[in-house]
Amino acid sequence: MPTTSANGIDLYYDTFGDPDRPTLLMVSGLGAQCIGFQDAYCARFAARGFHVVRYDNRDVGLSTRYDGLAFDALAAFAAGMGGGPVEAPYTLSDMAADGMGVLDALGVEQAHVMGCSMGGMIAQTMAIEHPERVRSLASVFSTTGAPDVGLPHAEVLAALAEWVGSTDEPVTREDKVASSMRISRVIATRSTWDEDVAREFHGRLVDRAWYPEGTPRQFGAIVASGSREDDLRQLAVPTAVLHGDADPLVDISGGRRTAELVPGASFHQLDGMGHDLPEPYWDRIVDAVVENVGRAG
Repeated sequence: MPTTSANGIDLYYDTFGDPDRPTLLMVSGLGAQCIGFQDAYCARFAARGFHVVRYDNRDVGLSTRYDGLAFDALAAFAAGMGGGPVEAPYTLSDMAADGMGVLDALGVEQAHVMGCSMGGMIAQTMAIEHPERVRSLASVFSTTGAPDVGLPHAEVLAALAEWVGSTDEPVTREDKVASSMRISRVIATRSTWDEDVAREFHGRLVDRAWYPEGTPRQFGAIVASGSREDDLRQLAVPTAVLHGDADPLVDISGGRRTAELVPGASFHQLDGMGHDLPEPYWDRIVDAVVENVGRAG
């Protein structure tokens, strides 16, 4: 199992493709294990000439966990929306530095970076705080951290609150799978959602590393890190922003604002796509990322 130590923690990672090719670092979203970037999805990028690296963020999957460190995510969200300070166990800056640690372990000086949802926020932070390491940026169904864009739709608020605030602990594997699926069912692309396929995939997630306790702390990192809008205006890296117009978890306004702020950024609206990466959209996503990489030279 490949792991590396960075920032005092252990991070799991794996790779696809030729290590002599340009590296594409994939950054996962809130509570998401790196296998959410499915093998076949990573293989499509490898086939287009990338050395693909995916890794588990801290507090999820097979990376270091902050066991026993309680955090009230709902109170933090309320404080953040009210403009007050939020103290969290770690921030998006810490998580961005983790990704740099993975690149260090692989001897990669510069990488193209793609992040989804919270991963997009981390990827943006990488480009802001480690510009010498980021050759291009792809921000997928993400947002700027500003409180007036990218907010969840009303119909998913209850599921979101349960996801980051629940203290109930499922006991059986069946209950864990059902719990893991609950938020996905609400936010996924409706035209591609398949109950049986989802159950099989979430079963693999549960069997690999069941650890919902980390999700509230990751959510705290989002809230505590605040807005990146001023910094995004200063970016000088080729940037592609992709967002589904049916995303109920991070409204498409977050993607649009990101593209408006980053100089020269391209915006790609994915009609009908929710807050997931369904296979029928893979080719469009790959093409947009490859096109953006081409702008990096």
